Amino acid sequence: MSRRTSVLPEMVPVLTGSLWRSACTAPGVRRARGGPVPSGGPPVQGDPAGRTAGGAGGSPYGDLDAPDGNGIALARGFTSRVVGRSGERVGGLTWHAAPVGGGCFADGDGWIYVSNSEIPLLGGVSALRFGPDGTVRNGYRILSGTERNRAGGATPWDTWLSCEETGRGRIFECDPYGHRAAMPRLAMGLFRHEGAAFDPARTAVYLTEGEPDGCFYRFRPEEWGDLTTGVLEVMVGGPGSGPVGWRRVPNPAALFEPTREQVEGAKRFDGSGGCHYSSGFCYFTTEGDGRVWAYDAEKERITILRGGDAPPDEGDDAAPGLTGDLFVAECGGAMEITVITDAGTAAPFLRVTGHGESEITGPAFSPDGGRLYFSSRLGGEGSPAAGITYEVTGPFRG
Repeated sequence: MSRRTSVLPEMVPVLTGSLWRSACTAPGVRRARGGPVPSGGPPVQGDPAGRTAGGAGGSPYGDLDAPDGNGIALARGFTSRVVGRSGERVGGLTWHAAPVGGGCFADGDGWIYVSNSEIPLLGGVSALRFGPDGTVRNGYRILSGTERNRAGGATPWDTWLSCEETGRGRIFECDPYGHRAAMPRLAMGLFRHEGAAFDPARTAVYLTEGEPDGCFYRFRPEEWGDLTTGVLEVMVGGPGSGPVGWRRVPNPAALFEPTREQVEGAKRFDGSGGCHYSSGFCYFTTEGDGRVWAYDAEKERITILRGGDAPPDEGDDAAPGLTGDLFVAECGGAMEITVITDAGTAAPFLRVTGHGESEITGPAFSPDGGRLYFSSRLGGEGSPAAGITYEVTGPFRG
């Protein structure tokens, strides 16, 4: 599947890429600070003039400064550093090619950052262990011998789900601490997996599918904390926003019948990307039509939050369920991470320059919320791409 940052003219509000965690998620944190929005940011949803959001409801971080020595344009007060380059040693480990989905885990007085590799036939996941001052203590592999491990998700019980983006892709549950062997979770389906997000209130895992006619899934394990067995369901409903339902997938590990073709009336999405659960809503992107979706798990209704050529839904001036900032990482083109505030406005948070054909992948915060990790995956999809993994520090809200 071809990945594009902008599938429509630049002034049309399009947000694509890998959706990731929201910052400052504590209830009641709604401190929209003033400051101008950088030029080139996404227009306000529904604004025919293509104006960017500004004022107190605009970017909470202000203008981007000129690119630093690493080619990263950041808001004032933020700095970047390189923590890994494909093919080079870091912490005793040769950092993998094509770094993509990533996540962070607490580790004593430090933390661990894990990163998938989207290489055919090799794939897998690498991990970097950091000390409290941000120094790399060591690096190691937690999954090897898999194929095109693109996206994933961190579980509430501190494991990492690494998802294969192939036609019969598997999900592997990995130990970020490196003590236990990774295990396949076949009950979660064999399809072109993208992201995974966890809903503890309903003991469910939401799964996206990277196909032009892909589906949105819900896995309900028999026992929360054990993904070995359970029920895989697919969302059903009409196109666009509206009420939806769920139906059981008869055979998630079928040899010949694609998972997305097993249930009549399954709702279709144009190339879903990463997903994130927050406060009763699951957010995910569709890269083919450049949309951000919000699924209301309580009301069982789905909304087009941003993007595409659809008009905004009634009541969508604010981002539903957000009590902080939601970030979307672009897949090439502008090479930006965009922040969507709880007021529903959007503006660039950072911009990567000078990388040519590339995409931003694997954003994740350290457990204390003070450091952001992400990669620039160079060379284009499907190639044995190099990549650079960065750390950004600064005054993140909350």
